[in-house]
Amino acid sequence: MVRRPVAFVTAIVLFVEAVGIVIVNGVLATVAGNQSMSLAGMDPDAMVTGTWVMGGVSGVLLVLCGLIPLLAGIRDRAPGRVGRITLIACAVVHGVLGALAVGLIGWAAFVFLMVVLGLIVLTLVAFDRRDPEAVKPTGAAPEPV
Repeated sequence: MVRRPVAFVTAIVLFVEAVGIVIVNGVLATVAGNQSMSLAGMDPDAMVTGTWVMGGVSGVLLVLCGLIPLLAGIRDRAPGRVGRITLIACAVVHGVLGALAVGLIGWAAFVFLMVVLGLIVLTLVAFDRRDPEAVKPTGAAPEPV
Protein backbone atom coordinates (compact mmCIF):
# COMPACT_ATOMS: atom_id res chain seq x y z
CA MET A 1 0.00 0.00 0.00
CA VAL A 2 2.12 2.80 -1.31
CA ARG A 3 -0.73 5.00 -2.49
CA ARG A 4 -1.23 7.00 0.71
CA PRO A 5 2.46 7.97 1.14
CA VAL A 6 2.67 8.89 -2.55
CA ALA A 7 -0.41 11.10 -2.20
CA PHE A 8 1.05 12.83 0.87
CA VAL A 9 4.43 13.36 -0.82
CA THR A 10 2.71 14.74 -3.92
CA ALA A 11 0.70 17.17 -1.79
CA ILE A 12 3.79 18.33 0.10
CA VAL A 13 5.76 18.84 -3.11
CA LEU A 14 2.92 20.84 -4.67
CA PHE A 15 2.66 23.01 -1.54
CA VAL A 16 6.42 23.66 -1.58
CA GLU A 17 6.25 24.44 -5.29
CA ALA A 18 3.44 26.94 -4.63
CA VAL A 19 5.59 28.78 -2.10
CA GLY A 20 8.53 28.72 -4.52
CA ILE A 21 6.47 30.13 -7.37
CA VAL A 22 5.23 33.00 -5.21
CA ILE A 23 8.77 33.77 -4.03
CA VAL A 24 10.20 33.70 -7.58
CA ASN A 25 7.45 35.99 -8.86
CA GLY A 26 8.00 38.29 -5.89
CA VAL A 27 11.68 38.56 -6.74
CA LEU A 28 10.85 39.20 -10.40
CA ALA A 29 8.33 41.89 -9.45
CA THR A 30 10.86 43.57 -7.15
CA VAL A 31 13.54 43.56 -9.83
CA ALA A 32 11.11 44.87 -12.46
CA GLY A 33 10.03 47.64 -10.08
CA ASN A 34 13.56 48.63 -9.07
CA GLN A 35 14.78 48.68 -12.66
CA SER A 36 11.63 50.41 -14.02
CA MET A 37 11.44 47.67 -16.63
CA SER A 38 8.82 47.71 -19.31
CA LEU A 39 7.96 45.51 -22.23
CA ALA A 40 7.18 47.20 -25.54
CA GLY A 41 6.42 50.49 -23.81
CA MET A 42 4.12 49.01 -21.16
CA ASP A 43 3.91 50.87 -17.86
CA PRO A 44 6.48 49.48 -15.37
CA ASP A 45 3.85 49.49 -12.62
CA ALA A 46 1.66 47.26 -14.77
CA MET A 47 4.58 44.85 -15.14
CA VAL A 48 5.08 44.73 -11.37
CA THR A 49 1.38 44.28 -10.67
CA GLY A 50 1.04 41.61 -13.33
CA THR A 51 3.99 39.69 -11.96
CA TRP A 52 2.58 39.75 -8.42
CA VAL A 53 -0.86 38.68 -9.66
CA MET A 54 0.63 35.86 -11.74
CA GLY A 55 2.62 34.62 -8.75
CA GLY A 56 -0.41 34.74 -6.47
CA VAL A 57 -2.73 33.01 -8.91
CA SER A 58 -0.14 30.32 -9.68
CA GLY A 59 0.47 29.76 -5.98
CA VAL A 60 -3.24 29.45 -5.21
CA LEU A 61 -3.76 27.02 -8.08
CA LEU A 62 -0.85 24.85 -6.93
CA VAL A 63 -2.22 24.83 -3.38
CA LEU A 64 -5.62 23.77 -4.70
CA CYS A 65 -3.95 21.05 -6.77
CA GLY A 66 -2.05 19.97 -3.66
CA LEU A 67 -5.25 19.68 -1.63
CA ILE A 68 -6.58 16.98 -3.96
CA PRO A 69 -3.87 14.36 -3.26
CA LEU A 70 -3.83 15.40 0.40
CA LEU A 71 -7.54 14.66 0.73
CA ALA A 72 -7.13 11.46 -1.28
CA GLY A 73 -4.38 10.33 1.08
CA ILE A 74 -6.38 11.19 4.19
CA ARG A 75 -9.53 9.48 2.91
CA ASP A 76 -7.64 6.61 1.25
CA ARG A 77 -9.93 7.01 -1.75
CA ALA A 78 -9.37 8.04 -5.33
CA PRO A 79 -10.12 11.68 -6.15
CA GLY A 80 -13.47 12.35 -7.76
CA ARG A 81 -14.00 13.26 -11.38
CA VAL A 82 -13.25 16.97 -10.92
CA GLY A 83 -10.18 16.15 -8.80
CA ARG A 84 -8.84 13.74 -11.41
CA ILE A 85 -9.40 16.25 -14.21
CA THR A 86 -7.64 18.94 -12.16
CA LEU A 87 -4.66 16.67 -11.47
CA ILE A 88 -4.46 15.69 -15.15
CA ALA A 89 -4.44 19.38 -16.14
CA CYS A 90 -1.74 20.04 -13.52
CA ALA A 91 0.31 17.16 -14.92
CA VAL A 92 -0.02 18.49 -18.47
CA VAL A 93 1.09 21.96 -17.34
CA HIS A 94 4.11 20.45 -15.58
CA GLY A 95 5.00 18.50 -18.72
CA VAL A 96 4.84 21.58 -20.93
CA LEU A 97 6.77 23.70 -18.42
CA GLY A 98 9.36 20.93 -18.15
CA ALA A 99 9.88 20.97 -21.89
CA LEU A 100 10.31 24.75 -21.83
CA ALA A 101 12.53 24.67 -18.74
CA VAL A 102 15.27 22.67 -20.47
CA GLY A 103 16.13 25.50 -22.81
CA LEU A 104 15.30 28.46 -20.61
CA ILE A 105 16.44 27.44 -17.13
CA GLY A 106 18.40 24.20 -17.33
CA TRP A 107 18.30 20.52 -16.57
CA ALA A 108 17.80 20.88 -12.81
CA ALA A 109 14.46 22.64 -13.33
CA PHE A 110 13.51 20.02 -15.92
CA VAL A 111 14.28 17.18 -13.50
CA PHE A 112 12.26 18.84 -10.72
CA LEU A 113 9.24 19.37 -12.96
CA MET A 114 9.44 15.78 -14.24
CA VAL A 115 9.59 14.45 -10.68
CA VAL A 116 6.47 16.45 -9.82
CA LEU A 117 4.83 15.19 -13.01
CA GLY A 118 5.71 11.61 -12.08
CA LEU A 119 4.31 12.04 -8.57
CA ILE A 120 1.04 13.44 -9.92
CA VAL A 121 0.68 10.61 -12.42
CA LEU A 122 1.58 8.02 -9.77
CA THR A 123 -1.06 9.48 -7.48
CA LEU A 124 -3.63 9.22 -10.25
CA VAL A 125 -2.68 5.63 -11.10
CA ALA A 126 -2.15 4.34 -7.54
CA PHE A 127 -5.75 4.89 -6.49
CA ASP A 128 -7.88 2.33 -8.27
CA ARG A 129 -11.44 3.57 -8.71
CA ARG A 130 -12.85 0.07 -8.46
CA ASP A 131 -13.39 -1.80 -5.23
CA PRO A 132 -11.18 -4.95 -5.31
CA GLU A 133 -13.83 -6.85 -3.36
CA ALA A 134 -16.50 -6.10 -5.95
CA VAL A 135 -14.48 -7.26 -8.96
CA LYS A 136 -15.19 -10.85 -9.91
CA PRO A 137 -12.65 -12.87 -11.82
CA THR A 138 -13.62 -13.64 -15.41
CA GLY A 139 -15.34 -16.95 -15.88
CA ALA A 140 -16.67 -17.04 -12.33
CA ALA A 141 -20.03 -18.67 -11.76
CA PRO A 142 -22.85 -16.27 -11.01
CA GLU A 143 -23.91 -16.03 -7.39
CA PRO A 144 -27.24 -17.65 -6.50
CA VAL A 145 -30.03 -15.22 -5.81
